[in-house]
Amino acid sequence: MKDLIKLKTLFLAILLINNIAVADVPANQVIEVSHLLAFVKESGCIINRNGTDHPAVKGISHIEKKYDYFRDDIQSTEEFIEYSATKSTMSGDYYMVSCPGKETIRTQDWLMAELKRFRTEQK
Repeated sequence: MKDLIKLKTLFLAILLINNIAVADVPANQVIEVSHLLAFVKESGCIINRNGTDHPAVKGISHIEKKYDYFRDDIQSTEEFIEYSATKSTMSGDYYMVSCPGKETIRTQDWLMAELKRFRTEQK
């Protein structure tokens, strides 16, 4: 299972490689962001933005759009989370995530915990 996750992450990183030259994104950031995007997409969770629930598989497109918009301002994976998956730029409301059998939390906290876990696993 770990090999499959690593393979998917690598595949997504390769897909994003074209953006590296354009946005001068550090390679480790591409791998981490790709992993987080895959993590959200495959989570089966519900993301709430501005009071509306979105299945993660659909909500990911909004995160990707925000990432593309703020890409030049983002220097780290933590900033990717802050700019793309934390809160609405329009309302200022935090995005929330509800996963089966777990407490609803901010997407920022959820993704930061996954980033920490992923970095630990990569060592």
